[in-house]
Amino acid sequence: MNSLLKFGCALAATLLASACAETQFVIHGAKELTGSSKSASVPKTRGLYKIGKPYQIKNTWYYPAEDYNYSETGIASWYGPKFHGRRTANGETFDMNTLTAAHRTLPMPSAVRVINLKNGRSLLLRVNDRGPFARGRIIDVSRRAAQLLGFQVAGTTPVRVEIIADESQRLKLLALNGKIPKDQKISSAVRSTPVESIPLTDLNSDRPAAAPANPPVASTPPSKAETVSSLRTQPVSGKEQIFVQAGAYIGFPNASKARTRLSRFGAAWLSETRVGRQKYYRVRIGPLQSVDDADKVLSQIISAGFPKARIVVD
Repeated sequence: MNSLLKFGCALAATLLASACAETQFVIHGAKELTGSSKSASVPKTRGLYKIGKPYQIKNTWYYPAEDYNYSETGIASWYGPKFHGRRTANGETFDMNTLTAAHRTLPMPSAVRVINLKNGRSLLLRVNDRGPFARGRIIDVSRRAAQLLGFQVAGTTPVRVEIIADESQRLKLLALNGKIPKDQKISSAVRSTPVESIPLTDLNSDRPAAAPANPPVASTPPSKAETVSSLRTQPVSGKEQIFVQAGAYIGFPNASKARTRLSRFGAAWLSETRVGRQKYYRVRIGPLQSVDDADKVLSQIISAGFPKARIVVD
């Protein structure tokens, strides 16, 4: 009898602990180890379509939602060996050698185009995980994506992330129903269609990649070059600059006060913008010379009482 009572108490405690953890959203649990962390291929598992409830990580709340107008600039990072073979937030198995990404609020799966603002390379990725939760980052891409976008060695880069609405909606139908209507199809960019070959020696270059002089040929050895789906190179202005945006205010007086408070951290700018019919006054510090500088200023501004501050690229 005593054994049964002890077992019942232990079971109740376990269930209670599980419920408490769930209220904080099991982001970290979603990446529990299920396979090898080596770079070998991992078994594929089919994930669920998932948006998820609001969740809190490190005192910051995130609100997942379908947003087919999503477009944002900021800093990208990448993740790889540590999470290779683990479950993603929607139940797939993370493979760092595939073209996927983690985003904090977009539905899973979604299709996004990530543009490296330093070298003009852009790549279509499938969002199947949650993250990144380091302040100042807007997307985590797989190691393979970082190689192709040219920032694996640097670790971070300024990017623009745009959702591809049609592809995302088709991925949703496929995840929910196991199929899509006959008159629709998933773009070959999400699957595998030759677009261009980039020599491996150029993969980590921040310099704008030159378009290939000739179309890729089948006899090209994989060790020299490879054909990659959806990889594009587009002109970049080279004028993109990194700022820390402390906030956007409806009232000019509040924005002006914030600017005065923040001037001790660097050049503080106040600019006007519109979202729909609403006018906002943005307060930014910068431009900053590097991502490291932006990280330091961001930390200082958050500590100064601006918890929603973020890094932006303009």
